[in-house]
Amino acid sequence: MAQPIRVGLVGFGISATVFHAPFFVTLPEYELVAVLERTKNESQKKYPFVRVVRSIEELVADPSIDLIVITTPNETHFPYSKAALQAGKHVVVEKPFTNTTAEAKELVELAATSGKILSVYQNRRYVSDFLTIRDLLDKKLLGDVHEFEGHYDRYRAEARPNAWREAEKPGSGILYDLGAHLIDQVLYLFGLPQSITADIRQQRPHAKVDDYFDLRLNYGFTKVILHAGMLVREPGPRYMIHGTIGSFVKYGEDPQEARLRAGALPEGEDWGQEPAAIYGLLHTEVNGELVRQQIPSQAGDYGLYYKNLYNTIVHQAQLLEKPEHGYNTVRMIELAIESHTRQCTIPCSGLINIPYR
Repeated sequence: MAQPIRVGLVGFGISATVFHAPFFVTLPEYELVAVLERTKNESQKKYPFVRVVRSIEELVADPSIDLIVITTPNETHFPYSKAALQAGKHVVVEKPFTNTTAEAKELVELAATSGKILSVYQNRRYVSDFLTIRDLLDKKLLGDVHEFEGHYDRYRAEARPNAWREAEKPGSGILYDLGAHLIDQVLYLFGLPQSITADIRQQRPHAKVDDYFDLRLNYGFTKVILHAGMLVREPGPRYMIHGTIGSFVKYGEDPQEARLRAGALPEGEDWGQEPAAIYGLLHTEVNGELVRQQIPSQAGDYGLYYKNLYNTIVHQAQLLEKPEHGYNTVRMIELAIESHTRQCTIPCSGLINIPYR
């Protein structure tokens, strides 16, 4: 195998500690070299071999680093990605890609001229429910899908102290946070929609930014509903998909995040395996006979994102999570905000028509 990709990690909060660092220390394709922390040394406590730096300038100037991974708040995504690309580094940036399409467009163009890889960390393409749904739809087990409903609901009535995602800052709020996952999944499955109707709210008394959204995407024959809220104590199905010959209903959540938050490393044959109790229910017609049964979920694996990225950087394979995909997600968020503000359905204009797979 070629030399591992040497990584500089920007930030050491939840995103870095849960979704990124565990893969850099378990995948042989990567080596975690340095971490940017402004004032603390938390990364060295967990990984004594890393070097701590105090500025983005110091990190991107390190000639030994191949890849910069940006996990800091949304307003840093554009300037940090730009600095890293200009320094000749490959870049992974957490979703959402940027706060505006103007910023996203500049990064797409910069990546194209730099000769370096720029990718958005859309790890929710590699969760058990989405992988299972993708397989069902590819096999046409539901026929032609006429309605797709995806939820990302939680219950937290109280404010979270010092949470930048709930502060009045650019890129804050549930639409930029959780909406970026659901929107990317739908664009991957169905392509670019024709129009959007959005309802975006602040439901909790203390809320300073949006904590609820309901998006309706029109694909002609297919209708897509995307929903997220913070006051859902008893969640319903996470996905409900109805087609011309069948339906698929899925409760529960991929187990990877919970295990990583508990300190587990992404290793072992059972990694990403869902318990049978939350397998999805498939009710359809196969070879002229009705089938109604729970079907085993595919194993989720966030690590597939980084394995694919390695093959792109080292072996010139096709990049799967393209910067243009990140642009389209940000554009859809902007369109949702415009639809809500105008209280009407608007066409989905300004999207980049690029394949998702």
